[in-house]
Amino acid sequence: MKKSNFLKYAALLAFVVAIGFFAYMVHASKALSYLSSDPKACINCHVMNTQYATWQHSSHAREVGCIDCHLPHDNIVNKYIAKARDGYNHSVAFTFNTYKNAIKISDDGAKRVQENCISCHASLTSQMVKNADANHNYDDPSVATGRRCWECHKGVPHGKVRGLTTTPNNLGVKEVQ
Repeated sequence: MKKSNFLKYAALLAFVVAIGFFAYMVHASKALSYLSSDPKACINCHVMNTQYATWQHSSHAREVGCIDCHLPHDNIVNKYIAKARDGYNHSVAFTFNTYKNAIKISDDGAKRVQENCISCHASLTSQMVKNADANHNYDDPSVATGRRCWECHKGVPHGKVRGLTTTPNNLGVKEVQ
């Protein structure tokens, strides 16, 4: 009978230790911050400091945060599915150091950003479509398939710098007031 009690207490202790370890990991990784819309959640990993620092100095920093551009707005389910998929991909890349110095957006992410650019700037983009024949060269194959906003607006909102080592102070982001 004593051996049975020992196993119960050992199992209970192992469970409590596992819960404690899990709670510590959630706290240390700031995991709950990813459920928020706070742009600071994007710099929990120092890899994104360049993007955060350049965004802070853009005109977009006054009005929009990371999720306003990078996540879908059609419904909350799609938003959190995209957030979970991106978070998983980012954590794998950052953990195993498989990202490149110049981080590039995924095709799915680029599609979401493009849709959000057009949505937020609808009054401008509708006028551009009306004037497209006068202002665009349709012999260019990239125009026929549709241009991405940042092909012309390269500096919005992350500036022209794309490398991790080329932005001043990218290892210690300073808050802009």
